[in-house]
Amino acid sequence: MNVNQSAPPVPPFGQSQPIYPGYHQSSYSGQPGPAAPATLHGAYNGPAPGYQQVPPQGVLRAPPSSGVPPASAAQVPCAQTTYGQFGQGDIQNGPSSTAQMQRVPGSQQFGPPLAPVVSQPAVLQPYGPPPTSSQVTAQLAGMQIGGAVAQAPPASGLGYGPPTSLASASGNFPNSGPYGSYPQSQAPPLSQAQGHPGVQPPLRPAPPLASSFTSPASGGPRMPSMTGPLPPGQGFGSLPVNQANHVSSPPAHALPPGTQMTGPPVPPPPPMHSPQQPGYQLQQNGSFGPARGPQPNYESPYPGAPTFGSQPGPPQPLPPKRLDPDAIPSPIQVIEDDRNNRGSEPFITGVRGQVPPLVTTNFLVKDQGNASPRYIRCTSYNIPCTSDMAKQAQVPLAAVIKPLARLPPEEASPYVVDHGESGPLRCNRCKAYMCPLMTFIEGGRRFQCSFCSCINDVPPQYFQHLDHTGKRVDAYDRPELSLGSYEFLATVDYCKNNKFPSPPAFIFMIDVSYNAIRTGLVRLLCEELKSLLDYLPREGGAEESAIRVGFVTYNKVLHFYNVKSSLAQPQMMVVSDVADMFVPLLDGFLVNVSESRAVITSLLDQIPEMFADTRETETVFAPVIQAGMEALKAAECAGKLFLFHTSLPIAEAPGKLKNRDDRKLINTDKEKTLFQPQTGTYQTLAKECVAQGCCVDLFLFPNQYVDVATLSVVPQLTGGSVYKYACFQVENDQERFLSDLRRDVQKVVGFDAVMRVRTSTGIRAVDFFGAFYMSNTTDVELAGLDGDKTVTVEFKHDDRLNEENGALLQCALLYTSCAGQRRLRIHNLALNCCTQLADLYRNCETDTLINYMAKFAYRAVLSSPVKTVRDTLITQCAQILACYRKNCASPSSAGQLILPECMKLLPVYLNCVLKSDVLQPGAEVTTDDRAYVRQLVSSMDVAETNVFFYPRLLPLTKSPLDSTAEPPAVRASEERLSSGDIYLLENGLNLFVWVGASVQQGVVQSLFNVSSFSQITSGLSVLPVLDNPLSKKVRGLIDSLRAQRTRYMKLIVVKQEDKLEMMFKHFLVEDKSLSGGASYVDFLCHMHKEIRQLLS
Repeated sequence: MNVNQSAPPVPPFGQSQPIYPGYHQSSYSGQPGPAAPATLHGAYNGPAPGYQQVPPQGVLRAPPSSGVPPASAAQVPCAQTTYGQFGQGDIQNGPSSTAQMQRVPGSQQFGPPLAPVVSQPAVLQPYGPPPTSSQVTAQLAGMQIGGAVAQAPPASGLGYGPPTSLASASGNFPNSGPYGSYPQSQAPPLSQAQGHPGVQPPLRPAPPLASSFTSPASGGPRMPSMTGPLPPGQGFGSLPVNQANHVSSPPAHALPPGTQMTGPPVPPPPPMHSPQQPGYQLQQNGSFGPARGPQPNYESPYPGAPTFGSQPGPPQPLPPKRLDPDAIPSPIQVIEDDRNNRGSEPFITGVRGQVPPLVTTNFLVKDQGNASPRYIRCTSYNIPCTSDMAKQAQVPLAAVIKPLARLPPEEASPYVVDHGESGPLRCNRCKAYMCPLMTFIEGGRRFQCSFCSCINDVPPQYFQHLDHTGKRVDAYDRPELSLGSYEFLATVDYCKNNKFPSPPAFIFMIDVSYNAIRTGLVRLLCEELKSLLDYLPREGGAEESAIRVGFVTYNKVLHFYNVKSSLAQPQMMVVSDVADMFVPLLDGFLVNVSESRAVITSLLDQIPEMFADTRETETVFAPVIQAGMEALKAAECAGKLFLFHTSLPIAEAPGKLKNRDDRKLINTDKEKTLFQPQTGTYQTLAKECVAQGCCVDLFLFPNQYVDVATLSVVPQLTGGSVYKYACFQVENDQERFLSDLRRDVQKVVGFDAVMRVRTSTGIRAVDFFGAFYMSNTTDVELAGLDGDKTVTVEFKHDDRLNEENGALLQCALLYTSCAGQRRLRIHNLALNCCTQLADLYRNCETDTLINYMAKFAYRAVLSSPVKTVRDTLITQCAQILACYRKNCASPSSAGQLILPECMKLLPVYLNCVLKSDVLQPGAEVTTDDRAYVRQLVSSMDVAETNVFFYPRLLPLTKSPLDSTAEPPAVRASEERLSSGDIYLLENGLNLFVWVGASVQQGVVQSLFNVSSFSQITSGLSVLPVLDNPLSKKVRGLIDSLRAQRTRYMKLIVVKQEDKLEMMFKHFLVEDKSLSGGASYVDFLCHMHKEIRQLLS
């Protein structure tokens, strides 16, 4: 590379120039636009516009709202499969992304044609006096969400006390959809009544857009009802209206306190078609739907209602109402909107503090000076300038870093920069590496460090002149001056004992006790290894892998094998002194696969035969890891142990364990002991492994309790992985195990790694979460690190930040590649700083926040009672939302819950974390399962925690057969399931196909090759391979979902009303759980109550 070459017109690595003309930072939804108006709209479940009396100007028009399904909907039987012309989104998820209002198709199959929604009058003559402001205030003051109140039955159990007997929101209602089953309510007041169009909006800065709705009030006068139906667009359960993110509409204003909205009835205004006219407010696509027609399988709330135009009957009292699940923020809609708004444009990283698209959106990244969100995601991209402001908001400041993340094929891997013997250029004071954030001064002879402000000399060999903007003329020739992520080749100073490392080794350590032989595991594994050894990871264009391999088998004693290429047959050496472990051979234990191919194949053929008649049931565990580590130490290389283990190690040896499984400890102060290791032996062993660069991957095949909490300590602290196959059977679990094994052996790993995160003055890294070891407060030590693992880092203020400079992060990872090359991988990210809380809340990312909160909670259960941990999460979430309400939102009624636009899914996602098996286990969840999930989540990335806590539910028969796209997801709730359909549910670990009892016979035949629902085998784990479009499509979808995930998801077919259905329903996270977890609706009410307590 010519250092004196002038900058080319186009950057050589296919980068665009960092700042496009006209390119500016986009807002959260991906579209810049005017700020939201200062006032917010009417609440969720506010009074139906038609029942609100207004002064008789004849100008005012009510916002469109969703109507109740008319009577004709009630004629559809519950199990009917015909869906007319409604697309999936229309039925299951509220609004479509485009339509502001929907017409009901004239060819509906539900009965007589309906009047089109848009032509209905917006204001109706009221059927009874609305509550006055004073009545409303009294109503809200006495309102207790979630508790029993006079005149109202208690809300269904929140999981924060004994559940009450009221039906929950889980949708378990006989012959009824959600509209028919929820009692209808008196309507709580709109937070701001529509004011006169002539009133000027108040002059105040616009807050970030918020979603708002009112919780159902419990006392006070009730709205009279009528027997006739409401016209479409009207109704007691009408959905709230929310300001669109980028539309500026006249704000609504409150009437003076105490004003009664009375006056003569207003005649209906003429039909209005333009949603842009004053008085009509556009609906937000985030969570609250446009007016909808009837929904299949949902009965009308007005049984026997006459057709439109009939006279109303006598008023009847209505029971209180629950929140309408369609009226609260929908994860599905938010994900869909982000895909539509931000999926088509590449994400260009040149601008500081941009919030990237959601993890659920497929997008291309162009690195122009900041690390790709595939490597680093932050909880907020705008950090408070002071620690006081950060404490007030309670939003954790954290980054989820995935240093070796795999990139899609369209994106280039980080460039490798070789600075020769001098090594990479660094700041003399803080040791930060050269990056695009550094500033060159004095004509290029010196540079100022952006992290600590120290001024450093530029070495003569690195000198280059500056252009008229102060940038080096070779900036675009040098990855470290123009890209956010790149690698340096490390010099010998960065190596252990000042000598370059040898290529790493893999040691396969196989349990050959009775259990492992009896299940067929040993035979299956040996057969697979014969071919798998050809696919060991290799560098770039290398013809074969540099990794050497070794083999050990064990039960109560260890057997080492000499597989030297000069031998005709492998030789076995037995070590029975497990208390003082040593490696009996050096030469011939670790070998090159291609050289010793014949001897290795012979060994793998012999192992299953040698131990075929074993009666040995006891096993050791710690000595096996010790032996592998000693072998790597003797060979002076780093490496990985692959352990295949079946039972609790009860044989006399170091690390011997006893069965301590005790379900009686759940919900007691001693519950934390179930997550803690039984003995300190394994921590000490892990520390020695890290020092040697020995990473451990553990494959467990338990038939009963094996104490995962203790056995997973070494994999956890060495950066390894744990895989668990309970009650392993070759015919059912073979595909899952072999797929996981192939992926684990083939993935690229960095060995003997050290990671450090540096920050600019003002903040510092204070806490770390993940699978690693730390011997001091700054260095994250990883014996191994693969492309799936993340390290989550929390930051705290130690000084004041300023808005001009922002806050900078640099993650440096020093590691040995699979070929034995020592490298440094650098990721840089610049964030904005703010003095206004509104800017913080505008630039948060909920998915990353939940990833951090889950890891924080899952670590806290080691030292605190589970109930304390759950309460801490709820309190923190309430404080975050209360601070927003107090400091950023427009003034509005206390009965209204207002959520920041980019955090409106925080309650639903947090509820999923609270209900997870670790924090609230059901009766069927074992202690081992909880420990397994706890360590698994600790190193998950943001995309994995997103789908793990809120699973994807995909209807399989709705989208066209010739479409290759994934079907649109629906919300994870039982009331979204139709018995006439088939659904696929996945959460990254599990995969279910749920079959409704009324599925058409042709669909059953096409998918399962049987003639009726009753003949489908429940619990089936593989779909038959059939030559028809539906079968091909569903199997293709399953394959593509498995390819997206880091672990193979085993399929389970579940039939409606079958015993396996309880397991499936566990993943319908918006519903109340059997273990006492609240439904989404209930939790939202509980959060609202907590926020109001904090504000009062």
